[in-house]
Amino acid sequence: MKNVTLSAGEKLESLNIKDYKIIQSDALYKFTSDSVILSRFAQGGAARVLDLCSGSGIVSLHYYALNDDSVEKCVCCEIQKELARLNEKSIAVNGLEDKFTVVNAPLQEFAYDEPFDLVLCNPPYEKAGAGIPPKNRHLAVCRTELTVTLEDIVKVAAKNLKRGGALCMCHKASRLQEIFVTLNKYDLNVSRLRFVGSKGDKAYLVLIEALKSKKTETSVYNAIINDFHDFSGE
Repeated sequence: MKNVTLSAGEKLESLNIKDYKIIQSDALYKFTSDSVILSRFAQGGAARVLDLCSGSGIVSLHYYALNDDSVEKCVCCEIQKELARLNEKSIAVNGLEDKFTVVNAPLQEFAYDEPFDLVLCNPPYEKAGAGIPPKNRHLAVCRTELTVTLEDIVKVAAKNLKRGGALCMCHKASRLQEIFVTLNKYDLNVSRLRFVGSKGDKAYLVLIEALKSKKTETSVYNAIINDFHDFSGE
């Protein structure tokens, strides 16, 4: 682990996997257990990984920690400069500069020279104009489709996946019908599906794996009851 100077409000936290760490900031969006659930849902073995709407990098970093014997390259795309820089600091803390690249740019402009085996995405859940967005612009961009839409994400994922590669994403369960329609539009076929609930009888989250240009039956798994008390999932 490398020494990195933390700014005011930043904290170094353990991923509870080997000696991997991540930095969180009190001034920025803090990830939830959804990100960890997603990284655990994604199947291991991918060599080239793309993390869209990557934020502070929790999804790809956690996936890497679980699969560091197979991952050769992780690319993180994040529009907000502050979160992208925080991601870079976590990469440096773990000494993974040779494995990770952070792209600070609008997702719609993302393009890379080689296709990916796996695309991960924990996107904004709410449509623009739905509900009451946070007054804080930074938080609003993380939670609401102000700068990127579901279709933008699916389109970019499909463009950057190799044939047979997988998009793994989590999303609001109530948008499942829209998600299926959008995936099918870009030749992404749902191969695995799992709901996540907490208290009550309704799922709040859905985990989806969709394969590019590969027809497959959909395996639907038992729901996860999310009673995690911290992001480690322990």
